[in-house]
Amino acid sequence: MWKRLTPALLAVSMALPVYAGADELGLSAKQAYEQNRDNEQVLLVDVRDPVEIMFVGGTNEVDLNVPYLLVDRTVWDEDKQRFRLFRNPQFIEQIQAALAERGLDNTATIITMCRSGSERGLPSAEFLQEHGFTNARYVVHGFQGDSIKEGEQSGFRLVNGWQNEGLPWSPRLSPDKLQRPQ
Repeated sequence: MWKRLTPALLAVSMALPVYAGADELGLSAKQAYEQNRDNEQVLLVDVRDPVEIMFVGGTNEVDLNVPYLLVDRTVWDEDKQRFRLFRNPQFIEQIQAALAERGLDNTATIITMCRSGSERGLPSAEFLQEHGFTNARYVVHGFQGDSIKEGEQSGFRLVNGWQNEGLPWSPRLSPDKLQRPQ
């Protein structure tokens, strides 16, 4: 009996969306888009550094950009072969201000989105939850999604994510949504 059930169970499980990380926090890009659409009780936040958005693009469906991690261009991380990243010390205050501006509190749904969902998306949602924002979520595959592992397009982020799911995006984010140093 298991020999007959195993292929069927495998087929069904492969058809279901599987999200890495803290799955109760994860949303697909389409779910995030639908939840945010015409819903004043949702705050959709791009948590990437504004410079990354400038080079990669973004979506004007986000309410604003509040970076979770910032780039310190004065310190090179030899292990990761990139500049050091550090948590935005004003992240919580900036989220609180964005909520207050919209008449919302820490029980509102906050959806964070980064490039791929892993380094800033999930950690920012978890950080928000740890600080009392009970409905913080994140876009699992982020804006650009996962990269192709093999072949001619290996390394290109063309697998999933906001950009690859046919959702509205632009090579330029509206300047009024970008976070700027005060």
